[in-house]
Amino acid sequence: MSKKLILVLNCGSSSLKFSILNPLSKDKIIFGVVECLFLKNTKFKLNFYSKKYKQNLSDYTNHEDALSFVLSFIKKNFLKYYNEINGIGHRVVHGGINIKKSVIINKKILLEIKKYSIFAPLHNPSNLIGINIAKKFFPNLCNKNVAVFDTSFHSTLPKQSYLYALPYKFYKKYNIRRYGAHGISHNYILNKCSEILKKPKNLLNIISCHLGNGCSITAIKNGKSIDTSMGLTPLEGLVMGTRSGDLDPAIIFFLYKKLGMNLEKIEEILTKKSGLLGISNKSSDCRYFEKYFNKNKKATLSIKIFCHRLVKYIGSYSVLMNNKLDAIIFTGGIGENSCLVRQIVVSKLNILGFYIDEFLNSSIKKQNNYFINKKKSHSILVIPTNEELFIAIETQKLIKYIK
Repeated sequence: MSKKLILVLNCGSSSLKFSILNPLSKDKIIFGVVECLFLKNTKFKLNFYSKKYKQNLSDYTNHEDALSFVLSFIKKNFLKYYNEINGIGHRVVHGGINIKKSVIINKKILLEIKKYSIFAPLHNPSNLIGINIAKKFFPNLCNKNVAVFDTSFHSTLPKQSYLYALPYKFYKKYNIRRYGAHGISHNYILNKCSEILKKPKNLLNIISCHLGNGCSITAIKNGKSIDTSMGLTPLEGLVMGTRSGDLDPAIIFFLYKKLGMNLEKIEEILTKKSGLLGISNKSSDCRYFEKYFNKNKKATLSIKIFCHRLVKYIGSYSVLMNNKLDAIIFTGGIGENSCLVRQIVVSKLNILGFYIDEFLNSSIKKQNNYFINKKKSHSILVIPTNEELFIAIETQKLIKYIK
């Protein structure tokens, strides 16, 4: 039997996503998710082509138990495909200052992932668990585990983009700088946009907007990331589902000194209770805001703040392109599905030559098309991201010569 499949694992802070793909044919055979880790009602969902499997797991299931269940389930029910797995690709959020591309995982790489857990405490430790469990289930593939980093795509940022205006010693001694995130998604979007626009990547100038529960925007000039909204951690930048994004650092001093909050409480507020959830005090789900836009004051205000921040970033990034901006791309759960967000945002970008076609915008899911702009406009695209495929292709590149 020819082994040609790649297992892709994405261990998030509260979920586990998995898929088995053929990176050559781009065929996704098995994929699914375990949701609500560490909570009640932990759920397992798996898709095998058109078939769907669902099962409730034990309450408060952790990453280790969830992944062990997933791999055991696949081995039991889909042994043929389990045995065809020839490599394992892991999404890793933070690779730090030294890792600038996807790599075969060894002891040195594991130490780097652990070291930079301080900047991605909700993700890197989970990523390490995924790597360890994968090696237990596939001991014959220990040298075919690949780490694909969200930060590596942003290794091309120039110093004026990645340095903070702090005393320089904090960068030199502690590596405090902008690293960015969602690099896997932005990199996939770059490749797909190059294919759609029929323009080489090294000539492509785009602004990629990855909008979901976590949001980031990246300026890509001549195929390279030159600025991005997430910073030292994924907390900086756009308004997100539960994360504040940009704010005056003195707010933290106020919460600490005047309101007597400890640092753990402040961190919880900024990461888990702010953003759309914090403003609305109702939800972090964009579908709620679409439903109640212009019907509920806080829902309306939440969307307006979300879009206002995004528009400011698009405007500032556009001037970095030397008057050669090829396209704006919307991706991620909100970017791909929220007609309202796209409409509000693009309506404020006419000064840059972007005009939305309302019919295309509202029917993009039904059209065999990526474009939502009017003919007189610069290109505006909605491109579904495919981080799993990108990880699988990167993994295949690195393991193809390993026996």
